[in-house]
Amino acid sequence: MSPPPGAASHRSFRSRGFEGESDLVEMQRLLMQARSLTDDWRYAHVGELLFSYFMVVCHLDPREHVRLWHDSAGGLIGYAILGEDPSLDWQVALEHEWTGIEAEAMAWAGNRLCGLRAQDAEAWGGSLVSGSRQDNPGRIAFLERHGFRFRGDFAEVNMLRSLAEPISEAAVPDGFHVRAVDDVIDPIRRAAAQREVWLPWSVGNVSGDDYRVFMHMPGYHPELDVVALAPDGLVAAYVNGWIDPVNRVGDFGPVGALPAYRRRGLTRAVLVECLRRMRALGMDRVCVSTTLSNTPAWRLYESIGFKVVNRYLDYVQTEVPDQPGAV
Repeated sequence: MSPPPGAASHRSFRSRGFEGESDLVEMQRLLMQARSLTDDWRYAHVGELLFSYFMVVCHLDPREHVRLWHDSAGGLIGYAILGEDPSLDWQVALEHEWTGIEAEAMAWAGNRLCGLRAQDAEAWGGSLVSGSRQDNPGRIAFLERHGFRFRGDFAEVNMLRSLAEPISEAAVPDGFHVRAVDDVIDPIRRAAAQREVWLPWSVGNVSGDDYRVFMHMPGYHPELDVVALAPDGLVAAYVNGWIDPVNRVGDFGPVGALPAYRRRGLTRAVLVECLRRMRALGMDRVCVSTTLSNTPAWRLYESIGFKVVNRYLDYVQTEVPDQPGAV
């Protein structure tokens, strides 16, 4: 359902900046509860949240780039994250949607961006990007009222696989080993693989120290950080796996293989191993997303049982309407 134009605020909430990891735990709880009341795509998976938060921790200050909204009893009912590029995501508990939190989140992001652009116009001068699943007309209408337009050159396909279906075997080339990250695979090597696959995008701007912090975040499971090791110990391919134990749904991301090790079945091997581990942890389905234009990834996911069930659309702010005062 689309929110009414200029949705009125039933101001029974308060907002503040992010204060610590206990807030991150509450943000995860909000998403899992919201999914239990809706479906697999209305709200982000906790894995998406955790990796977005990790990017903020790596490069920004969460206290300045994460905003929280609480009800009169102190329960978390919404949050917003202003990330690099710049990008904005927000999530609001179902019973509090369109009561004013979304508008406050947009105003907060606009005010933060003004300050950031004054400090570093080169880093923050781009247009603000946000997005919506294609079957969320309320969120799309809200974005359009705030000057966002669909960026037709970018969309993701959202894919889902049931773990009730058989998990196929995946051949591993001689000399390679598939295993989870542990004390033997140090964060420096794991981060190096992330950099080689993803730089120059911000998702690849990760140091060994950053990855060490990542491995201690609430919600990170080392047994679901699955890698393929080359004979010399290099991390050749990997997947980060995430679980939502409330809704029994897992998530993959990021997924990658070093260019020199692609087309050897290594990405398939780490994905299949992570599927098995998720099933052992009680998940009954797994989701993954990739860009609409990434045909090789799309075909790989389909070959191991994933089916397209939705799309995520990027929206870019081409006009900035008058914003209310700072939050």
